[in-house]
Amino acid sequence: MTAELVRGQNHPVSQSRVEIRVSAGTPVLALASFADEQGRFSGSGILAHPGARSLPGVRSPGELADRHTFAVDLDEVAAHVHRLGVLLVLPPGGPVRFGAVPASYVAVADPEGAELAGYTLTGLDAETAVVALELYRRQGAWKVRAVGQGYAEGLGALLTDGGLPAPAAAELTAAVLGTTPRTAGADATLATMPTLVGDLRAPQTPAQTPANAPEPPDPLPVSGHPYAGTPASAPGGDTPASPPTISYAHPRRRRTSTEPPEPAPRAAAPQEPGEHPRPVAGDASGWSMEERLYNQVWGMFEDLARTVAAYRSAVEFADSRMDRELDEALSDPRHRLGGSGNAARDTARTRRDELVAQAQAVLDRDLAQLIAEAEVVEPALPAAYARWDNPAWHGHRTPEESPLALRLGDLHLPERPDLRIPMLTRVPLERGLWIDNGRTGSEAAMTMDTDRLRRVAMDMAVALAVRLLAVHPADRFSVHVIDAAGAGSASLAPLVRAGVLAGPPAAGAHGVTQTLAGLTRRVDLVQMALRAGAPEDLPPDVDTADQLLIVHDFPHGFDDRAVTQLRYLADEGAAVGVHLLMVADRDEASAYGPLLDPLWRSLMRLSPVPDNHLADPWVHHAWTFEPDLPPQGSRVLDQALDRVAEARRTTRP
Repeated sequence: MTAELVRGQNHPVSQSRVEIRVSAGTPVLALASFADEQGRFSGSGILAHPGARSLPGVRSPGELADRHTFAVDLDEVAAHVHRLGVLLVLPPGGPVRFGAVPASYVAVADPEGAELAGYTLTGLDAETAVVALELYRRQGAWKVRAVGQGYAEGLGALLTDGGLPAPAAAELTAAVLGTTPRTAGADATLATMPTLVGDLRAPQTPAQTPANAPEPPDPLPVSGHPYAGTPASAPGGDTPASPPTISYAHPRRRRTSTEPPEPAPRAAAPQEPGEHPRPVAGDASGWSMEERLYNQVWGMFEDLARTVAAYRSAVEFADSRMDRELDEALSDPRHRLGGSGNAARDTARTRRDELVAQAQAVLDRDLAQLIAEAEVVEPALPAAYARWDNPAWHGHRTPEESPLALRLGDLHLPERPDLRIPMLTRVPLERGLWIDNGRTGSEAAMTMDTDRLRRVAMDMAVALAVRLLAVHPADRFSVHVIDAAGAGSASLAPLVRAGVLAGPPAAGAHGVTQTLAGLTRRVDLVQMALRAGAPEDLPPDVDTADQLLIVHDFPHGFDDRAVTQLRYLADEGAAVGVHLLMVADRDEASAYGPLLDPLWRSLMRLSPVPDNHLADPWVHHAWTFEPDLPPQGSRVLDQALDRVAEARRTTRP
């Protein structure tokens, strides 16, 4: 039976040789694109079109037509290609937008002609080029995903969005739209593509690379911020109009070796025909196991977001169709009077239940696969990514190199609360962290005793500080604490007892002023040294280690000058190694009014209790965040701090 996909939904492709069939409502150009794991076009062979119909594993259709067939052999697709896209483009002189023609239908079929999955491209309007669907690699197997991403500016905008420089996109667009059959101009364009684009993934051998060729670009440059941005407040209040988005996109990393990356583990072969390959930890791209696990977590996060989006969309469609059918059936008075209305209602509800059941079956299948993957990935995570109850902490020792990222907690959706995705943030931290201990956030916070909520928030801050210290080299961080009223002394006891603080927790207004003045001076001096191009010429009393400032019970003990200094550290500190971790209730600082709004927006808000205030960057689900705290009665924090203290003693001159 054909799987009818909706936008964002995926389906396994169990055969290596398939056909992709296009049935359009008007003559279109049908193209095939090759992209890397991040969806960026890689190398010279990025597009199969009427003038250059063959790429490894793909044979594209010929002339302009309303029906097309691609011949695909997935075993022949190059290893560096992770996404095979099917593009539909309106030709010059034809319809001016997809919204003006009947919806196109794209299907993946086996060699015998039986359709495996189909997708109807609905909801298009001004678009003239669209990515209809894509075949993509996942854990050593292939899947098909309904995409439906359109571009009103046409093929050039589509290519540019995929990472192609604008001049190269313009040339290739001209070659595609003006090439039937193939011309010398198209050959020239494709021949120069490696120079115009660079090869993002496929490594070249020395014989292929000219001696004066520029260094290949780093992997896709993406901001290391864990959020795309903090939205403005909703009208009439401080609650965000929409939750901030989380981005697990892989950051830019400078390669330190010309050697190829270690091969990723291969997924185990299926036990039965049609069965999914068994998941393997580290089955993702990357130059180290840590990097591959980071990318695998990102992939699980995206898969869960999209499969739930497809399910919700299918249910919404089923509900709306039932409502429409009921309205149509009952709009005729004869149906109401003759008793046929009951039959119409029953038929509409039965159709709705069938659609929801199909969507639920697909969701259950995808969730089962993700749960199986989580069961092998979670135990394999390094300490920086692992929960506090992971055995990785038992044998953990202070490392010699800094990690790629840090775990802040877990994320889950209501469709399967027990399926937890680690929330990782890049280090060094590019934004400060704010643990909200107020009772105006989640339902869990509203029902918790105020004192208990504040204690849990401070315990969470200490756990994050210990994790940061334990997964970095011993001399990497100096930790300062402002606890003006001394209310956090019980939570801070492990840090004080281990002797890992730069000094006793600052108390009272004088302690606040002294601590902030010292850190502000450090930021100023480092900034001046960097601007002068002499970072080594800092005064001898300046601590060159990164600084972590934990602020508890803000704004107690802060005057106007101290508040200004804190805002300065939040804005300028991260760039020069001064990082802020605040435990605060925003309402308690309301006397400062809008003066502090930029401070709150600059920090990454976390909750010490479950709270659905975060969103993913793909479909913007509201994800429930839960902090990662040590198990009750565990000594894992004390053991980690003991190792940090011991490593510091052995590294001191």
